Amino acid sequence: MGRRFNLISATIALSILAWDFSFAQGPPQKSSGRSAGLDRHNNQFRGPGERRGPGERFFQLSPEERQAFRKNAERWLRMNPEQQKLLRERYNLHRQQLKNEAEATLRQSGLRLDQNARDQFEARYLQERRKIERELREQFETKRDQEVPQLNERLKKEFQSRQSAPGATSTSTPVVSVTPIR
Repeated sequence: MGRRFNLISATIALSILAWDFSFAQGPPQKSSGRSAGLDRHNNQFRGPGERRGPGERFFQLSPEERQAFRKNAERWLRMNPEQQKLLRERYNLHRQQLKNEAEATLRQSGLRLDQNARDQFEARYLQERRKIERELREQFETKRDQEVPQLNERLKKEFQSRQSAPGATSTSTPVVSVTPIR
């Protein structure tokens, strides 16, 4: 029973994550229902009426994106129900906040769009925001990876000097970061 529940939970989690990824790609183009065109993920022609399911979209992710997807799914499965609920609530709150920001951006732009165009505008806004946030996260991680070894070295020197002089107190001032934490 427990293994079956985990399998069902994994399937649901992967479906939610795949749906979220598909939403980030923007809404499907609506025409007569039989659209054809170039598949932007692998530059292959897509025939009329051909749709991509979550499984196909998963395999069109880059290897790094697939690894991150699997890692997130595994992390989700290790969470207890309360943690999953909290994460869902945070996700929904963040999503609503982004939706509100997209609406405000649309209002500020002065554009008058029909509902279909509004939906496309919102999807593009969400997609671009995710891209910006991913890039900022990568920049932050790179900067942290550069500065942490320097911090470690400074602390090592500071505490080595304390250790070499027993009973002596350090006269050095503590190191203070000038980078604001957000």
